[in-house]
Amino acid sequence: MEFLPEISARTDAVLNITTGGSTRMTLEERLAAPLQAKPELCSLNLGSMNFVFSQMASKYDTWKHAWEKDYVEGSDNVIFRNTFRDIDGILRQLGHQHGARFEFECYDLGHLYTLADFADRKIAQPPFFVQMIFGVRGGIGADPAHLTHMKRTADKLFGNDYVFSVMAAGRHQIPFATQSAVMGGSVRVGLEDSLFIARRTLAESNEQQVGKIKRLLDELGIEVATPDDVRSMLQLKGRSNVGF
Repeated sequence: MEFLPEISARTDAVLNITTGGSTRMTLEERLAAPLQAKPELCSLNLGSMNFVFSQMASKYDTWKHAWEKDYVEGSDNVIFRNTFRDIDGILRQLGHQHGARFEFECYDLGHLYTLADFADRKIAQPPFFVQMIFGVRGGIGADPAHLTHMKRTADKLFGNDYVFSVMAAGRHQIPFATQSAVMGGSVRVGLEDSLFIARRTLAESNEQQVGKIKRLLDELGIEVATPDDVRSMLQLKGRSNVGF
């Protein structure tokens, strides 16, 4: 709540608040911020999974904070919990009670079927915003053929009732974002997913990565949606109905 009002005052962008938090947080801790903020859009992970980044620990000899090394190394022994009951509760609390819509995060093919199950039972309502995620250890690999298969499966399950976006970890970020755009999808970039702007070149900011994908989209002749376009496509409740 220290930064949400400040960002909202400076831009009409849709502010998407995580319900994933950290793999070491309880569900109650993960939901504390979105339940207070009551945003237009929240992330929602659609399955329990291994979410592993311990391999990164061997690349660094010094750490800024005392907790960092243990947190990174310990990721190979932690399950990222998202049970059907957890998902159901998030949909009902944030969606049914507070009118939030969801960015459904799908790290594997089965997560699409989980969303379809909740849709069949009318707990999740269209239009669905499906974020397809590639290259996280424990999830589907960053193979372009997997993106094609995920898109084909989503088409079969949701028809015209969804829009999709793609993110890929590390060096796969920009190639997968570009492939998504060519396929009619949306894109996600940012330092959470990749620290680099080019091979062996650290990005200076999220803005730098956004600028790069924007230039690529412009070159491809793909129009970038405005915040109001997004609110219309996803049927969001509007920025005047949030808690910040």
